[in-house]
Amino acid sequence: MNDKNAHDLVIRSGRLIDGTGAEPVPDATVHVADGRISWAGPEAEAPRPSAGAAVIDAQGATILPGFIDCHVHLAAPGGEMSRAALAAMPASLRTFLTAPRLLATLMSGVTTARDLAGLDAGFKTAVDRGLVAGPRLHVAVAMMSTTGGHGDFRMPTDNGPVEASVSRIADGVAECRREARNLLRQGADLIKIAATGGVGSPTDQPDDEGFTEEEIRAVVGVARAHRGKRVAAHAQGRGGILNALRAGVDSIEHGYQLDDEIIDLMLAQGTYLVPTLSTATHTFDPATTPPWTLAKKKQWQGHALASVPRAIERGVKIAMGTDCGIAAHGNNLRELGHLVDHGMAPMDAILAGTSVAAELLGLSHEIGTLEVGKRADLVIAPCDPLSDIHALGDATNIAVVVKDGEVFKNTLDR
Repeated sequence: MNDKNAHDLVIRSGRLIDGTGAEPVPDATVHVADGRISWAGPEAEAPRPSAGAAVIDAQGATILPGFIDCHVHLAAPGGEMSRAALAAMPASLRTFLTAPRLLATLMSGVTTARDLAGLDAGFKTAVDRGLVAGPRLHVAVAMMSTTGGHGDFRMPTDNGPVEASVSRIADGVAECRREARNLLRQGADLIKIAATGGVGSPTDQPDDEGFTEEEIRAVVGVARAHRGKRVAAHAQGRGGILNALRAGVDSIEHGYQLDDEIIDLMLAQGTYLVPTLSTATHTFDPATTPPWTLAKKKQWQGHALASVPRAIERGVKIAMGTDCGIAAHGNNLRELGHLVDHGMAPMDAILAGTSVAAELLGLSHEIGTLEVGKRADLVIAPCDPLSDIHALGDATNIAVVVKDGEVFKNTLDR
């Protein structure tokens, strides 16, 4: 449970990894006042804490910034369930089923999450008001897709409407502008588009191109004109990735078919890659998965797992994203171990889930590092993640979770 009465907090005697890339501070303390970091550094140099401040003894564990998952689908179950069943489910039931997923995500050490289709803006408000415990949310509301594209989950003989909680269909520049504006009207923090087909959609392939470059450019223009909001592109095959990059999107989600031309363009433009290795490495259950999904998964998994090491080696900006909702909820930081397994240094993986992810969301001034003045989002893990990054992927190894200075989890006092 969170302690809403403890406005001041002191965390002492921990190893501090502050998210800036600096060397760890072995005997550190973090002070929190009114939900913000007021000190983070060596305990020997720390100012005197305020009278009555709550104290957590980190006992030599590691203090880290709260992590940011840049690609989740909290309305989806995180297991095998047909989209037809989801579409048929009453919205009220989906809401109640989402609440424990929000909590599990927070308890795994994720204090901010970017939901890329499925949650409307009301979920963000509910978390902000404390009506439900969960990570701070950025929501896309729904994914924009072409007819027959990755967001069109209707079967070929179905000419009815798509499920509006997940997808919005737009064809042509005018429709793309209108639907992007409509999503922003409904409270979207960013726009997500399907630039290619996907593994989980019934009528396309990951290398089928979705929106044209012109259509994507129109969406990017609408987003930029709306207080500089950003565009994330579901993009797996090469052609659609190039369309999205040339149109100026901010992030490539998945990026299964990267090559040197694509990477050169990403580096030149500063585009982020969110590789979602938790899903790319996930094996579907043949007993509950349609044969066409299994076939695409088998074909494209190799592309996905070959692209990420190349991007890491070349220095592409990589932000942590899991695609939880397809992958299981609640152990989100396993993504860090996958990044290290595919060539990333442990410290860089931590940055991918903290400061780099905050940059992608446009929230570097607020979160992502444990620096004075920033929101007091932090976790404590009784391990050294630089020696064993995989330990963070088990939520039971996240002993403390603090968001905005409130303690939502603390197993160190047991």
